[in-house]
Amino acid sequence: MTHITVLLQQTIDGLGIEIGDIIVDGTLGGGGHSEEIARRHGDSVRIIGIDKDEAAIERSRARLTRHKTPFSLHHESFRNLDRVMEKEGLSEVHKILLDLGLSSNQFEESGRGFTFQKDEPLLMTFKENLTEEDLTAKEIVNTWEEANIADIIYGYGEERYARKIAKAIIEARKKKPIETTFELVEVVKRATPVSYHFRKIHPATKTFQALRITVNDEVGSLRDGLSKGFKALAKHGRMAIISFHSIEDRIVKNFYRDLAKAEEGILITKKPIVPSIEEVKENPRSRSAKLRIIERSNIG
Repeated sequence: MTHITVLLQQTIDGLGIEIGDIIVDGTLGGGGHSEEIARRHGDSVRIIGIDKDEAAIERSRARLTRHKTPFSLHHESFRNLDRVMEKEGLSEVHKILLDLGLSSNQFEESGRGFTFQKDEPLLMTFKENLTEEDLTAKEIVNTWEEANIADIIYGYGEERYARKIAKAIIEARKKKPIETTFELVEVVKRATPVSYHFRKIHPATKTFQALRITVNDEVGSLRDGLSKGFKALAKHGRMAIISFHSIEDRIVKNFYRDLAKAEEGILITKKPIVPSIEEVKENPRSRSAKLRIIERSNIG
């Protein structure tokens, strides 16, 4: 499947890129945003790309080498932006972009259990070379206590049947370990009403989302990335964040609001920018995307 970059033009336009800018793409994914920046601005800007997924790094490298824009790519989490900047010898950057969605490549090609549409090992981690210390979805569903499983499914998935699903997971693992995505999907289906299986959203969507967020500490990563990112911005630098579910969007909204109240930031988007009807038709995965942009003021 070809990855379609969400809110592409709106994001690049909103960043207000200028000659000489150093731009951090903290979540390279399919490389669409970075390539559009390179296409538009050529060698007048510099791109620093970051991603936890090595395959995303290589995909982006292939796309960016077609253009004149100088770039460097780092296999790292955007929560460690300070490390990346130290390696680059930078004290500040001018623009930061975070697209918090998974690319189609990660869904379709990773083989790590991100999608409930393929029968894959229940990993859900962006890391490729796992050690015994690395958390996986398989470990969560097979070893965590029922209350903890219910809490993450409700808290990170906003799943109304969280407690029933958690109870069903405990019952299923007594018989045999839950090891694949399809096995987990069956558990979720058994725990939820039949009417829940025929909605627009797959009944396992929220459970899978919650497990992925937990495995990759996405909430902690986002909080760290926002804090370090804004601190790294030059005066009048801009940060653009595309979120895909209400938990992420709430964190971004509140972070921006607090900066605006302290007069450290200026809200470029008073309300989030969302995809057009045409974009949603072309790319249904974009339907929940929200873009928020802030500019660093002269204060702070």
